[in-house]
Amino acid sequence: MTGGANGIGRATVARLARSGAAVAIWDRDVAPVQDMIDTLRAEGASVMATVVDVTDRAAIAAAVSATVTHFGGIDILVNNAGITRDAQLVRVKDGEVTGGMSEADFDAVIAVNLKGVYACTQAVVPQLLARGGGAIVNATSVVARAGNFGQTNYVASKAGVIGMTQVWARELGRRGIRVNAIAPGFIATDMTSAMPGPVLEQMAAHTPLGALGTPEDVAAAYCFLVSDAARFISGAVLSVDGGLVIGT
Repeated sequence: MTGGANGIGRATVARLARSGAAVAIWDRDVAPVQDMIDTLRAEGASVMATVVDVTDRAAIAAAVSATVTHFGGIDILVNNAGITRDAQLVRVKDGEVTGGMSEADFDAVIAVNLKGVYACTQAVVPQLLARGGGAIVNATSVVARAGNFGQTNYVASKAGVIGMTQVWARELGRRGIRVNAIAPGFIATDMTSAMPGPVLEQMAAHTPLGALGTPEDVAAAYCFLVSDAARFISGAVLSVDGGLVIGT
């Protein structure tokens, strides 16, 4: 589970572990999850954490090795790690361009959200093949299909994840590997909790169900797609967005 130490990732780790899965948490900072690991282990769950930067292929390879050594193999990959670096493509004032999204911010988001998914999947697939198959679920977003103001880099990365998901479903399905994606809408996380109240109210107002989702809502979708209950689902993008339509 990449990006497993906070928010949606943390909730998914807890749900998977309590469902009986042995879970390896891959994150750049695993300190926030140590308390949960202790709690889950006390409950009898099998959980480990490894420091991983998904833009570093050597770190990914080391994490795969550590996970296989600890658990004996890998059956599931959840590509959840992601970042944002928001800015308008160009910023205009009084008819003049005064700035815009930097190339560094564009590259950083693509490196984590898109190339990181590619790199982790390429590293883990041989382990799934060795087990006779498995399941992969990738994090995309509702904005991948509708766009979002100030998120050229993020939208591009998440749209790319949808494309890769559908390609891999075709390529890997014959090998017994299912590949799907989750597209969350507005979810109440630590990041959104720092937003002003009126902004959160507007986000909820754009959602037909009238509220923000929770990390647990997305965790439930992740857990469904990696489970045997979804054995005939592959190449799908499951929206977890309360019926959200951007811009309405």
